Amino acid sequence: MRTRILIIAIALDFLAFTSACCQDSTFDLQQLLKEKKLITHGQNIIPITDGGRKAISQIGIAWIKDVTFSEGTIEVDLRGRDVLQKSFIGIVFHATDTSEYDIVYFRPFNFLSTDPVRRIHAVQYATHPEFPWYRLREEKNGIYEKAVTPAPSPQDWFHARIVIKGSDINVYVNNSPTPSLTVQKLNNRKSGKIGISNEGLEGEFANLVIKK
Repeated sequence: MRTRILIIAIALDFLAFTSACCQDSTFDLQQLLKEKKLITHGQNIIPITDGGRKAISQIGIAWIKDVTFSEGTIEVDLRGRDVLQKSFIGIVFHATDTSEYDIVYFRPFNFLSTDPVRRIHAVQYATHPEFPWYRLREEKNGIYEKAVTPAPSPQDWFHARIVIKGSDINVYVNNSPTPSLTVQKLNNRKSGKIGISNEGLEGEFANLVIKK
């Protein structure tokens, strides 16, 4: 009898664990900031409210404490700046630290550019330290950066959905059924830290959801 009860208890624990690990995780970034669960490297993060969005504004990389990511879907609302070469905003994943990570990021100042070359530099995949953007542009031009379709206003919020399955990465913008960017990972890392990244002027993030 005791053995049967123990088996049932183990099975229930396993089912509870399986259910928990497979659920979507929605992150209130302001709450994470309040609880000191956004790990930064000295940069300032400011909570802001814009309409119905409870967002944060930041520069640099902020890791989500105690969260690792292997494959699944990352969704987030972002707002960068329409200032040439001053806004690079996105998601870092499969990271070891700030020197070794994968990143998908956007250049909002290129979203609606009339220059066709700039326009195809709107969304970028890169991996550090092996293949930063400038090496990819020099050696594999036009493969790891593309135009964003549909193109959002460079000054407005937009929604990004990044789907990672094995070595496949697809990036969708504003619920488009067609990915703006489809690439293959350029390293063998399969898991690691995940965070938000913004370089240049301040950028905003809200409504982060991770589906494992």
